[in-house]
Amino acid sequence: MIPENKQEAVARALSEAFGVDGFDEICALGGGLSTALVFRIVVREKPYLLRVIMKTDAMNDPTRQFACMKIAAKAGIAPRVFYASTEDRVSITDFVNVKPWPENRVALVAKTIRKVHALAPFPKLMNYFDTLDGFIRRFQERQILPQHLTEEILRLYAEVARVYPRNDPDGVSSHNDLKPENLLFDGERVWLVDWEAAFLNDRYADLAVPANFFVRSEADEEAYLRGYLGERPDEYQRARFFLVQQAAHLHYGTVFLLLVAGAGKPIAQDLDAPGFDEFHDRLLSGAATLAGDEARQEYAKVHLNRAVRDMRSPRFADAVARVAAQHA
Repeated sequence: MIPENKQEAVARALSEAFGVDGFDEICALGGGLSTALVFRIVVREKPYLLRVIMKTDAMNDPTRQFACMKIAAKAGIAPRVFYASTEDRVSITDFVNVKPWPENRVALVAKTIRKVHALAPFPKLMNYFDTLDGFIRRFQERQILPQHLTEEILRLYAEVARVYPRNDPDGVSSHNDLKPENLLFDGERVWLVDWEAAFLNDRYADLAVPANFFVRSEADEEAYLRGYLGERPDEYQRARFFLVQQAAHLHYGTVFLLLVAGAGKPIAQDLDAPGFDEFHDRLLSGAATLAGDEARQEYAKVHLNRAVRDMRSPRFADAVARVAAQHA
């Protein structure tokens, strides 16, 4: 199960971490877009998480990833680190046995994100909106959807890009991939795993992703932002959060359609898709995954549908005006 070219590195990790030359059990975990291999291993009757990085580039940099992970682990946000070698690109951490989310999950997630953002500054890797600009350009160039749909998506994104303070100096240490697989509740607290995408970023980018799964109403949004801020959000904070939510919808939509198109798969020329909450409920329960091209295409359109709906609303126009006025 461990690739042949990684077996020596894994054996070295086991020896240095636990003084053993092998594990008792191993089970592959996966389902995400990362190229890293992730396993649940058992050593001396105790489970651990073994992560083997297979590809190194700017995004998959073990030096940055492990540094951020260790900072978070020391703060009690990430599981304990038993081994992390930037040279071998292998890490071993505690394995979190997950329990069902409690009723106050919105506040729990928000408070955990607040703890991440209070950590010592992570390295800066990229500007969120500069990166999204690139995906939007590629989406336009590939002509994946009919022209009238593409033009509306581009027009709406231009409204966000025009007013959003992309060079705001108020960057924070961010996880940047807070999907449910990386937010683990053990019955008492929330742990964050997979620090591959961690870097210094806009705080609202981290807040936008979990909101897709956990924020379903105005009351949820109020509790979520209050839990993060420690006080009731003002209208500017709500506006900025809403605009980054739209940027995140467009990010997911364009990235996943580009992935499907890049695989040479046909793409239906419409935005027909399941409901947003329905699809995310299926992901949250494990009834759906994003492992196949059909599911990825569906997920892209779930997000694009939501973006178009929200960006046609009066709240969008108000949010654009508020953020523009704040940074005029």
